[in-house]
Amino acid sequence: MRWSFRIATVAGTEVRVHVTFFFLLVFVAVQGMEGGRGAEGALASAGLVLSMFFCVLLHEFGHVFAARSYGIKTPDITLLPIGGLARLERMPSKPSEELVVALCGPLVNVVIAAVIALVIGVSHWGQVDYSFNLSGGYWHMLMTWNIFMVVFNMVPAFPMDGGRVLRAVLGFFMEYGRATRVAATLGQGIAMMVVIGMLLGGGFNPFLALIAFFVFWAAGQEAAVVTQREATRDLEVKDAMLTEFHRLGRDAQLREAVDFLLAGSQQDFPVLDDTGGMLGLVTRHRLIAVLAAEGPSCPIDEVMEPCPDSLLATDALPGAMEKLQGSGVPVLPVLDVPGGRLVGMLTLENIGETLMVRAALRQARLHY
Repeated sequence: MRWSFRIATVAGTEVRVHVTFFFLLVFVAVQGMEGGRGAEGALASAGLVLSMFFCVLLHEFGHVFAARSYGIKTPDITLLPIGGLARLERMPSKPSEELVVALCGPLVNVVIAAVIALVIGVSHWGQVDYSFNLSGGYWHMLMTWNIFMVVFNMVPAFPMDGGRVLRAVLGFFMEYGRATRVAATLGQGIAMMVVIGMLLGGGFNPFLALIAFFVFWAAGQEAAVVTQREATRDLEVKDAMLTEFHRLGRDAQLREAVDFLLAGSQQDFPVLDDTGGMLGLVTRHRLIAVLAAEGPSCPIDEVMEPCPDSLLATDALPGAMEKLQGSGVPVLPVLDVPGGRLVGMLTLENIGETLMVRAALRQARLHY
């Protein structure tokens, strides 16, 4: 995610913090200084928020390790002011698996709250003031925060945990795509009701409004992804890959890539050896950056980036799309099996164009 940086790597998963998270720390530190508490109050308030978000991180790792048990990797977790975001390389393929993965996050908070309750005593359960300018009650507030996380995350507003649980349950009775659209529509409806409720006199809360916006946007995005996956279910990579594109030799200079970039719509260029084998990739972003620093005579082997992932023409297109989206590069090479020669390039843009053409052909047949 943009504007985030890595602070640690745990069991192969990067832990990243978004820069906006520090605005939250500053906000609560200022609140903590009120009432004459000064620097001590600021540190106590910031420490409480850090503890809360450590619980958020543990919540996300509950999802991570549950997903890993089904062979699903998680490249990174990003901490934002509105919570944590674990980026799974793919979603579980079975409703039972998604149910387990969705529930394991809130289950972590249940365990944390239960442990704190056993330590401080159940008599401390109750309401708590999160104004960040009160002294005392650290463990009480941390326990209540974890209870709040469980309740909040189990609201059936897809793509929150409760919404994913809803989709998993619906998936036992209906097709996956339809279950996703039902859960996404409900999630968007809940987000809209929250915003309308605030506008009609419930009191405007910027954090809650931001969460509602995120839920509405993310639900629509995931529903679109699932719809696209359904549309590509019977396709292979060869049905959507580019077969006519410019190639660069290992002895080329950057000026050749610039000429190709200006002459057509191709933006990323494969670099091949003398036998047609894939050596690397020159992306537009890298091309422009090196052009500004080194000039057009720079050797191409100093510009190209490694492209460790590749596809076969017979690979299923839905899986290839997920691989492309998780690769971090705009294009993946398609190689033939015997010699590893480059036979095509797969981009999200060309996949979209393939789907548009197929939809137009289906419509033409309907109106024929």
